[in-house]
Amino acid sequence: MNHCFPMIRNRPSACAGSVTKVLSVAFANENIMAKPATIIGPQSPQALTWTISVANFTVVDKVPAEMLHLVDTYWYQFPPLETKWHAALATTIGMLALISIVGNGCVILIFSSTKSLRTPSNLMVINLAFADFMMMFTMAPPLIINSYHETWVFGPLMCEVYGMFGSLSGCVSIWSMTMIAFDRYNVIVKGLSAKPLTYVGSVLRILFVWVNSLVWTLAPMFGWNRYVPEGNMSACGTDYLSKDWLSISYIYAYSVGVYWLPLVMIIYCYTHILQAVAAHERNMREQAKKMNVASLRSSDASKQNAEIKLAKVALVTITLWFMAWTPYLVINYAGIFNSSPISPLQTIWGSVFAKANAVYNPIVYGISHPKYRAALYKRFPSLALRKDKLTDQTSLASCATAADQCET
Repeated sequence: MNHCFPMIRNRPSACAGSVTKVLSVAFANENIMAKPATIIGPQSPQALTWTISVANFTVVDKVPAEMLHLVDTYWYQFPPLETKWHAALATTIGMLALISIVGNGCVILIFSSTKSLRTPSNLMVINLAFADFMMMFTMAPPLIINSYHETWVFGPLMCEVYGMFGSLSGCVSIWSMTMIAFDRYNVIVKGLSAKPLTYVGSVLRILFVWVNSLVWTLAPMFGWNRYVPEGNMSACGTDYLSKDWLSISYIYAYSVGVYWLPLVMIIYCYTHILQAVAAHERNMREQAKKMNVASLRSSDASKQNAEIKLAKVALVTITLWFMAWTPYLVINYAGIFNSSPISPLQTIWGSVFAKANAVYNPIVYGISHPKYRAALYKRFPSLALRKDKLTDQTSLASCATAADQCET
């Protein structure tokens, strides 16, 4: 049996299975809340009215009036998120922000202040750290405040700015990782035949990363898609629920230019790096046999050879990248393809996974660098890892995460 409920607070009513847009419905008996004992059983009219009233509270109820035009009607069907989820989101983002700001701050400080680390290749590592630092520094505070209020409280303009900054820092981070992978491919795979990267070349690549990212992230502010509140109503992102061609075409193009293309390039680069190092190790073993020695290396006592170490570094790099950005892609594709329902809770996890990328990048691209570890140990002995001796085997494995190590 279909029910049509009256319009409350100037919001359209839900009728005949359409999406619910009411804040609450009028009680058949105005004394029900004062006298809950009057509800005799689950089939009584009072109980039915009570159930309908509770069910029609939605995740949109706390959204300020000036933001409602940005909220897709799809979200009106979901009940409010429990306070515990908002608290969990704020706590998680707060911890990630603290780790990211400290970690990326250390990477920026050490790489920019240590003479031996101020190489053209490492300029891109600094750029990556800056993008991740910017992501958490600009996005974590608003998200935590909104989680406290359980809705977006900064108005439509700041919603656009927030979405733009999140998209910009994410794009810069993704393409910085791609440029780092390409640089390592150039050094390790091409070797001496490769043209050495200069400071000018590095700056030009960084400039390309920022211009490319700005094009993608400013487009929604000029009509190609738009930035809207996400399902949890605590953050803003691209609109993947509108069915007009401008909105859909942007999601298509954005996913290709900022997800698929960088992912394919990173996989290609690290696959060839792994093959090149494997071939190098094979040649070393053949030379050792010709010279009637066990090995040309002095570090064979190591538990793992360079091939295994490099394979792990490459696998971790690709896996973490995939884990960080795939949830958001899945959510966007689910929206435009209507392939599966998206809940407000799922949008929280997409946000958390993407922002976690800003935490482990300093580990993958910073701590895995032997010279960085040494400089960090010297400046902050209590924070740094044990200062390791650099062996030939360790340096070879480190080539996957520090191209300049392979240049010396």
